[in-house]
Amino acid sequence: MPIFISSPGGTDYLMVGMAILLVAFVLAIGLLYLRLHHLPDHIAHKSQKVQYEIVAVLGLLAMFTHIHAFWIAGLLLALIDLPDFSTPLGRISGALEKLAADRRRGAGSGVDGERPEASGMIFLSRSPAPSGRDRERFTAASGASNQSPVDEMTQPR
Repeated sequence: MPIFISSPGGTDYLMVGMAILLVAFVLAIGLLYLRLHHLPDHIAHKSQKVQYEIVAVLGLLAMFTHIHAFWIAGLLLALIDLPDFSTPLGRISGALEKLAADRRRGAGSGVDGERPEASGMIFLSRSPAPSGRDRERFTAASGASNQSPVDEMTQPR
């Protein structure tokens, strides 16, 4: 009899070998599928945090819903290099905060270092009125008022 045929009551070595091979093959295919499934996450890992999080959520949606469009969208988003808007906007806001603090310090100090009573208000200078013929149009359009809206708001009634 051939070796792959077992005797009655004996161990079937071919079946045991094939069971081990089947388990190893299923695990290898599963790991390959998992690696392929997380490919967008690995690509987007080098990019910005927000982009990485969106790609990760799309990957999870694709895995749990079995809608492959989410995986494709995540892969495309991972491959696209989005511009960084947060760094320049953060620098702009920091510069504006610094300018505002400098203006508050400048408006807050009066003569001899004393603070004026209206320390919280910052007065803006008016632009000069137009000259010549444009001045006539300007005064006629504004109702012959020579005060700016800032002046009107600050005057007591």
